[in-house]
Amino acid sequence: MSLPKFLIGMTFALAIVIGWSYVGGASAGIIVVRTIIGGLVIQAGYFLLVYAMIARSTPTPADKVRGAERRLVLDEPAKAEKP
Repeated sequence: MSLPKFLIGMTFALAIVIGWSYVGGASAGIIVVRTIIGGLVIQAGYFLLVYAMIARSTPTPADKVRGAERRLVLDEPAKAEKP
């Protein structure tokens, strides 16, 4: 999910929380607290979603090639030092 889509969705979700609280007769302080809690819950969920996506991703062929090149570079001095 891209950042602009997330921000638009979060704005609408928080607007719904504000409207629902207002219609329910909550005071201004309660509306602010509910909005802050809603924002924190949404942000934490987004963070966990992105973390899960990164943790589950598999290395691409370019990552594998880069890793192999790094191992070759790191192994060369060790081979040159052997008697």
